[in-house]
Amino acid sequence: MAKSIVSVIGGTGLQGGGVVNALLAQGEFKVRVASRNPASAAARALSARDVEVVHADLLDPGSLVAAFEGAYGAFVVTNFWDPTQGAREEEIGAAAVGSAREAGVEHLIWSTLPDAEKLSGGRRKVMHFSGKAHVDAVVRNAGFARHTFVQAPMYFQTFLGQMAPQPLPDGGRGWAVPMDPSKRVIHAGDVSEVGKAVAAAFSARGRLPNGNVLAVCGGIYSWNDFVLTLRALGHDVEIVRVPAEAYDRSFPGAPEIRETFQYFEEQTYFGPQREGPIAAANALVPGGFTGRSQGLPGAGTSARPDQCSRRSRSSRAGHDGSRNRSPSRRLHGLGLQVVPAE
Repeated sequence: MAKSIVSVIGGTGLQGGGVVNALLAQGEFKVRVASRNPASAAARALSARDVEVVHADLLDPGSLVAAFEGAYGAFVVTNFWDPTQGAREEEIGAAAVGSAREAGVEHLIWSTLPDAEKLSGGRRKVMHFSGKAHVDAVVRNAGFARHTFVQAPMYFQTFLGQMAPQPLPDGGRGWAVPMDPSKRVIHAGDVSEVGKAVAAAFSARGRLPNGNVLAVCGGIYSWNDFVLTLRALGHDVEIVRVPAEAYDRSFPGAPEIRETFQYFEEQTYFGPQREGPIAAANALVPGGFTGRSQGLPGAGTSARPDQCSRRSRSSRAGHDGSRNRSPSRRLHGLGLQVVPAE
């Protein structure tokens, strides 16, 4: 019998690429990826892995119907940081959801984030969070047989790209942030592992409560945690707190990031309702998600930054790491060492 099709929007990107990898590893579904340029190297690499690549563009909702046609499931992710999306993210996401419904998709998984603006009583304008969250109601009301929400953490991979260490005003390299660097409020993880939760949700079908929210999380961290980890790996980095006004002048688009960090400090990354969605993702993926090594240099025994995964709680490694049996992985570039958290 032919496999059911799952169509992936964003399948050549970090988050969507992880979904493609997880679905292929699972082997239950035929994978289809929508691409603006099916002749690109990334698209051709997917074709070589037996992925069906079709021409479609998030900016052209009509083109998406063909991408979704005949698919059992669809994963949709938008990208606020793409200049062609940005402030239109809510509009683009809603149109994609409508195209999936028009094409007859049964199970839609929407990549979303908490509504930072609502949670902060309107004080925090974090559009790359709230823009996605505003599409949630569209998903709920569209009439899919099944729908699921997945929330990605702050990517470890951001330390290799847009959040790589920068020169600091007083010398050295690292990060200047408009928040308390000691507060453990940042839910972070490996972006590629969002795919684990998505693939498991498609496979679960009716066993997964309809409308479930899955928050993928390797651990909850402070900026100090990140810095201590990188120092232990030989990177000479620092973290300094700066006034909000100074941060806003530091680079184009800084106010959006400043509002984001202030939202984290007040609500945490996943917000006050985080426990249920984190637990739901952990239950669906028994192996858990990748977190940074336990046994932080200089941390007391009560300091346990990896608190998202069930595996992180069941293996309280000593500071010599003697119980961290899983092999380490290094993110290319900075060498941020992470191990599957127990």
